[in-house]
Amino acid sequence: MVEQRRINVGRRKGFFGFRNMKQRNEACNGYCSCYRYLKWCLWVSLGLYLFSSYLLGSSSSGAAKLTSLHKTTFATPSSSFLSRAIIESEPPPFDHGTVAAEEEEEEEEEEEVAVPASMRDLKVYVYDLPAAYNEDWAADPRCGNHLFAAEVAIHRALLGSRRFRTLDPWEADFFFVPVYVSCNFSAANGFPAIGHARALLASAVRLISADLPFWNRSRGADHVFAATHDFGACFHTLEDVAIADGIPSFLKNSIILQTFGVESAHPCQDVENVVIPPYVSPASVRRTLDRAPRCAERDIWVFFRGKMEVHPKNISGRFYSKCVRTEIWRRYGRREGFYIKRKRYAGYQTEIARSVFCLCPLGWAPWSPRLVEAVALGCVPVIVADGIRLPFPASVPWPEISLRVPERDVQRLDRILRRVAETNLTLIQRNLRRPSVRRALLFSPGDVVPGDATWHVLEALAAAKPRRSRRSGEATA
Repeated sequence: MVEQRRINVGRRKGFFGFRNMKQRNEACNGYCSCYRYLKWCLWVSLGLYLFSSYLLGSSSSGAAKLTSLHKTTFATPSSSFLSRAIIESEPPPFDHGTVAAEEEEEEEEEEEVAVPASMRDLKVYVYDLPAAYNEDWAADPRCGNHLFAAEVAIHRALLGSRRFRTLDPWEADFFFVPVYVSCNFSAANGFPAIGHARALLASAVRLISADLPFWNRSRGADHVFAATHDFGACFHTLEDVAIADGIPSFLKNSIILQTFGVESAHPCQDVENVVIPPYVSPASVRRTLDRAPRCAERDIWVFFRGKMEVHPKNISGRFYSKCVRTEIWRRYGRREGFYIKRKRYAGYQTEIARSVFCLCPLGWAPWSPRLVEAVALGCVPVIVADGIRLPFPASVPWPEISLRVPERDVQRLDRILRRVAETNLTLIQRNLRRPSVRRALLFSPGDVVPGDATWHVLEALAAAKPRRSRRSGEATA
């Protein structure tokens, strides 16, 4: 009976001890509202978590795409950046594992180069001088591959050109005199010595003027020489001596192809001249590009490797590089993000291919082969050489592919480059990738290829043809 009474009491109170259905419904509504609120909080939290994960993933993939070799931008250097960039020994190879494949990689397509009207009938006669003036020097394999080797490359390209070379001197517009003056390598230090240059050139002029009438006809006005070393037609490596010696009198009426050029008046360019790029081997550039993964990140922010005097006053008593390189070494030799090295390294072109900015400071002369190497390997050249005249300005858009920093502003170099990185770096790099830009600064082996460096030399000569013809006529009269 007692047990039965407990059951009846439980029934009267209802489920969970409620006395009637109304109380039970009110309680259930409360419980359901609480359950719905907790469920809503759970879904909102899950949604926020998934959305934040998506944003972080998108940001990481976007950054990877922007810092690729194809489209490089610069982020502030970090300790992980330095672990690869600031290493004294040989740099590590590209890390293939961190490179994202890009399906839309730009291919270098051969662009059709229009032949200017002035070049369509251009003819150049190449004097067949005895081997003592050229090919004997080329027996040394360094002769055709060092930074002054444009004299060799132009000669061989003209010899192989069916379009521009003529074997009949009477139909020639210009006469090329192939004398290799930069292949006399010093046994002491391996650098080219050019003390013999004036005598060798004078001998060649005597030979061609005695055997053929064309030099005497124009007094050399339509004759072309190459002077591919520090101060061009002055034929000396030190500027003060070069200025004192001046240009040989027998060349002052001719056209000089020279790597030296400045915007102001200078005794070593007081002659009609064409500024040409220093020689960089197209084969070495191609090997470097073939070795570099096309989408690899450029992990060196600012690069320079070369001669830097700790004490700027050279043993000769002169201040090398006007102290610019010494200042770079002192200020940035150990600066985060700067990869500055004084020691030689045979594979330094791979370092250029890994770099965002490549410093091109003056040495004894304002020009440097680093300028060509940087452009050819896609590194933004930073030119620190006041008043330098650059090669082929009508064909190479220098303001769009390079930076100029005044020598006095080397102390602000870090800030200047960071500002560029934040603004128009991507545009500069896009301009650098134009195949026509690289081709214009490299000498193709054995022929004149449309758009290459020798092509632009001939384009400049063709532009000078009318006034050269007038001068030849005046000399004849």
